[in-house]
Amino acid sequence: MDLKLAGKTVLVTGGSRGIGYACAMGFAAEGCSVHIASRSREPLEAARERIRARHNVPVEIHVADLTNGDTARGLVAAAGDADILVNNAGAIPRGDLLAMTEPKWREAWELKVFGYINATRAMLERMYARERGVVVNVIGLAGESFNYDYVAGSVGNAGLMAFTRAVGSKSVDHGVRVVGINPPATRTDRMLVRLRARAQEQFGDPERWPELTKNLPFGRAAEPEEVADLAVFLASDRASYISGVVVTLDGGQAARH
Repeated sequence: MDLKLAGKTVLVTGGSRGIGYACAMGFAAEGCSVHIASRSREPLEAARERIRARHNVPVEIHVADLTNGDTARGLVAAAGDADILVNNAGAIPRGDLLAMTEPKWREAWELKVFGYINATRAMLERMYARERGVVVNVIGLAGESFNYDYVAGSVGNAGLMAFTRAVGSKSVDHGVRVVGINPPATRTDRMLVRLRARAQEQFGDPERWPELTKNLPFGRAAEPEEVADLAVFLASDRASYISGVVVTLDGGQAARH
């Protein structure tokens, strides 16, 4: 299937690792020029070299702390007239209402919630002027499957789901689509660190971590590439009538009781 993405430009925040990196690699495979952004230069440089080596496309890196609105706006300006924005930067920590102090809560939301909002606002100004473009928000399953022990993430993700639906319902008047993805637990480096620690604590062996995912659909976590494949499709012309929608990619997990 030709997704008609060759020659387009994508900006991926949080693009040096995990889902963001998989997205950058997926778009590069379709012939896109890629911009990736994160807080640390070294992982960005390593990601750039791997993407270039595999797909031979232009890759630009941007060291950016997206908790700052001016930085988010500067990043969008530096990425030029990107056709696609993938908002992915940010990981809200676990904790219940008492554990998530106001400073911790605000810090987490500055990056993920306001980071998405600020980057989207800046990019839409450019996309509206051109009357084309797509924004893909990688959100998270907790936004629809609420968890008291992950209260800041549940509330933040639910807000980003509402943001995606509200903005995507009107962006089409300017030829622009805004969509979202709710991935579940995904096998990123961050998740593996957490699972290995739990396996060490529970079994005395960190390499027994796969046993901790047996209760998940298909007996495993989602792969970053599975999330990336959906992001690439949603950004393509093959999804040209999809906007204001959040797609749940969880193997049916949210419907389990």
